[in-house]
Amino acid sequence: QVQLVESGGGLVQPGGSLTLSCTASRRVFSSVPMAWYRQRPGNKRELVARIRSGRYPDIADSVKGRFTISRDNAKDTIYLRMERLIPEDTAVYYCNLRHEGVDYWGQGTQVTVDYWGQGTQVTVAS
Repeated sequence: QVQLVESGGGLVQPGGSLTLSCTASRRVFSSVPMAWYRQRPGNKRELVARIRSGRYPDIADSVKGRFTISRDNAKDTIYLRMERLIPEDTAVYYCNLRHEGVDYWGQGTQVTVDYWGQGTQVTVAS
């Protein structure tokens, strides 16, 4: 068994950047593929990027040139650097590890790409 813990999600404006991290609870050999998937509202979970030693990373066409996957084997961690984010990148992002035919998943981290204003204070006084 292995647990995967993601972090780094949040709210960002279009054109902004985020970096997601996923750390495994135990040693993961570099030959074991690890990946990022995402599930956009109303859609099936889809592969975003996959990394394994000795091969070029697999990157989905929809994010190619904007997203980069990397891996720190010493920390059993993978990263997803996301740049030039667009609203269509809004999704829950999941870390995945496949070992001996078994898929392990993280709990997911929400990424929301949207515009927002600076906020306005409302005070109600009696």
